Amino acid sequence: MKSLRSFMLFGSVLLAWELAARSGWWNPLLFPSLAKIADEFIRFVAGADGLHETWVSLYRALGGFALAAVVGVVIGILMGRSALAAALLDPAFSGTYAVPKLALFPIFIFVFGIGSLSKVALVFLECLYPIVIITCQGARNVSPVLIWSAQNMGASRVRIFGRVVVPATVPYIFAGLRVALPVAMIVVIITEMISSADGLGYRVIYALASLQTDRMLAVVLAIALLGYVLDRALVALRGRLVYWEKLDTFYV
Repeated sequence: MKSLRSFMLFGSVLLAWELAARSGWWNPLLFPSLAKIADEFIRFVAGADGLHETWVSLYRALGGFALAAVVGVVIGILMGRSALAAALLDPAFSGTYAVPKLALFPIFIFVFGIGSLSKVALVFLECLYPIVIITCQGARNVSPVLIWSAQNMGASRVRIFGRVVVPATVPYIFAGLRVALPVAMIVVIITEMISSADGLGYRVIYALASLQTDRMLAVVLAIALLGYVLDRALVALRGRLVYWEKLDTFYV
């Protein structure tokens, strides 16, 4: 029933779009027909150029995301379990979280160049914050009862960390990763629209500058589907690794 309602809502939006495109009330540049968008989408995903642009954006997004995941999890757990680390690092993360990192992109271009490295670095910085903060919260919320029980059974600190703290924090780690993953795609697309000669963001801005709205929307659709596939893959990975905890919100 829920899937049917979602389908009906999505179908209503598509129908309204097609009616607007065929009504003649608006310029076709604003409302191209669904047939034209679908044709451009098929050409894009079936062509070698489309696959190349997708790979370029994916490599930049996942590169920065992976670096942020490794560094962010380590810092987050350290802040969550060490009062000294929290006292040193928490003010820096809390005080700069609200700063729009995209405003620093010109500096990144100056330091790393106009190529992929500046984009990967900015993705890393944007993704680092949610991963660190959510992981830190998870590490702090480990039940003391679990730790006391492990201590009473003679477990060492290393064993408690590996068998109690880490498993209890993993659901929070995945929550941070799920927040950061779409951020990685958003940052890559925006930076490619600003300064790039390849990637999905470049294709969007190039099509818009050429007044090819149907092609632009086709690329936007490809970006949306790519984001959905990445999210589903992360949810599936969580379901396999965090097998002891099933959440209704993580449906597959």
